[in-house]
Amino acid sequence: MTINLEPKEAEGLFHAALCNGASYLAGYGLKLDYDQEYRDRAKAAWKLSTPDRTMCLEDVWLGILKEGGTLKFIDEGYDGRYSKDIVLKDVHDRVQLTPHNHLMDMINDKDDAITADCILQTVIFEKVVFS
Repeated sequence: MTINLEPKEAEGLFHAALCNGASYLAGYGLKLDYDQEYRDRAKAAWKLSTPDRTMCLEDVWLGILKEGGTLKFIDEGYDGRYSKDIVLKDVHDRVQLTPHNHLMDMINDKDDAITADCILQTVIFEKVVFS
């Protein structure tokens, strides 16, 4: 069975995965990097669109992608020589490639940190690499 997500749905699931699973990435030796200019633009855009809410780091990360920036995942185990860059189109295309059981758990609000981790890995690597 194939699950086709609308871009906004994919963004929402990716945001939830960041909130619940980003800490796993550090455990794999992955460091997140991005351009500070895009971070500043993302923060400004977020504050304009939702002035009554408190911004979290995951809002900024997704905002960087929405502003046209890139999130770079650097594998520190390779002394920073190996990295994977993602853009917003990767989120739109890859969230739905997450193994079906994990994707359905996230869609049905039955997710946990492992579910989030699998979504993040699928967006970054196009498959679950670490299990």
